[in-house]
Amino acid sequence: MAAPLSRALDAVLDGLPADALRRATASLIDVYRSGAPPTAQVLRDPTTAAAYAAYRMPATHAAVSRALRHATDLDPWLDVRSVVDVGGGTGAATWAVAEAFPSLERATVLDGSADALALGQRIARHGPDAVAAATWTRLLLGPDIVVPQADLAVLSYVLGELRDALHAPVVDALTSAARLVLVIEPGTPRGYAAILAARSRLTDAGWHLLAPCPQDGPCPVAGGTDWCHFAARLDRSGLHRRLKGGARGHEDEKFSYVLASRDPVVPADARVLRHPMTRKGLVQLEVCRSDGSSGRVVVTKRSGDAYRTARDLAWGDALDRAPR
Repeated sequence: MAAPLSRALDAVLDGLPADALRRATASLIDVYRSGAPPTAQVLRDPTTAAAYAAYRMPATHAAVSRALRHATDLDPWLDVRSVVDVGGGTGAATWAVAEAFPSLERATVLDGSADALALGQRIARHGPDAVAAATWTRLLLGPDIVVPQADLAVLSYVLGELRDALHAPVVDALTSAARLVLVIEPGTPRGYAAILAARSRLTDAGWHLLAPCPQDGPCPVAGGTDWCHFAARLDRSGLHRRLKGGARGHEDEKFSYVLASRDPVVPADARVLRHPMTRKGLVQLEVCRSDGSSGRVVVTKRSGDAYRTARDLAWGDALDRAPR
């Protein structure tokens, strides 16, 4: 039986020098928190690749899993038989896709770091069949990138590491390769700006937004002081806590994303954009609606079924009928 990602990481990373991993993790955190595209290969050696796998793979896996669950909740018959994980590093997104779609038959991971690919392949041996049999190929992302054909192309936490001039050609390469495209970035204003640009690139090419957006028109959140993002809670392993110096047994990975389809889709009528605020007899929601609007809605106990539905909603949930 395939092991979950956490056990696979423990099996491969257990026994590696802790001090070297901590130093490499601190260096990676500094790079990613700077917000600037790296000027050199980030995963430049086996130790840095191992540190990345220990501290970033669980978070990336959680974010991709949550985004895919938003889509499969809307369309339980969504079928993905092949995936290409562009800039996939050690393959966290590929694990998430394999778990979301048990029918997955073929996976390809592309990355510029040979050390990340080698480690990802070792970790993958403990995973589902499609992950264990994945193809791991070194590829530098540039303006002339060509991506292998697949049902789904994933670009997770990659745009922030590229020069702005490369964003459009990389997104275009995904649209040429797949019928579904998922792009994920950190849930920060800068990350969301990259997602907005990718979103526009997709809709301008005639693609249709499946999630999180309930419509293909302009984003009603863009241009203000807020930004659209979601959160995925993940358990921290003992190694994860030691490397990051954290005491809590969990953390929340905040992310922004867009999932688009070449073919027409039936999106949600609305989506919850923040944690609902619940008080006695009322629920306050921030929602994005299919008519292109967004805003705050208060649902009271007098609303009957709508109130009972609202009490069970969580951040990121889709609604069949948008409350007003």
